[in-house]
Amino acid sequence: MSFRTIGRLAVVGVLSAGLACAGAEQEAGEEAGAGVAVPDTTAAALWAHLEGAGYAANWTLWPDKGQLYQGTEPHGMLLTTYLNELALDALTNKAGTMPAGAIVVKENYMPDSALAAVTVMYKAAVGYNPEHNDWFFLKRLADGTVEASGRVAGCQGCHAGVAANDYLFTGSLSQ
Repeated sequence: MSFRTIGRLAVVGVLSAGLACAGAEQEAGEEAGAGVAVPDTTAAALWAHLEGAGYAANWTLWPDKGQLYQGTEPHGMLLTTYLNELALDALTNKAGTMPAGAIVVKENYMPDSALAAVTVMYKAAVGYNPEHNDWFFLKRLADGTVEASGRVAGCQGCHAGVAANDYLFTGSLSQ
């Protein structure tokens, strides 16, 4: 086989893999509703999705919270919380629960306003984690290290205290 043929096969393989990934994200987005593409339930896929969406520049801050509002442990003394469109709609409309595809990003800051970590709650597809309302949790340190992701016992245990509010502490999802 010639180098040219090998090169063409390599290009076809890369393009096929890229199309397969794009298709998988689109299918997940269709499940989430509103035509929103959502990531797979891995820390890498979720973080790539957040970076691609430019969450800090393009998503809405949690209403009435603003940037660097007072927080508590384990998240940090100062917090900034962002919502994707699905999460914002559910909160604004007091839907009672977040839909699949909803993402809440909480930047956790030290008292001197230095970023310590980013914690994320991602409402995965129905059936991902039914015992905990299908939430996927992620904690990524400021240096990029993933400290925890997935069905994190500590996150689930703490947030179970507000299970009636779909595991969210920051504000009410109902009337």
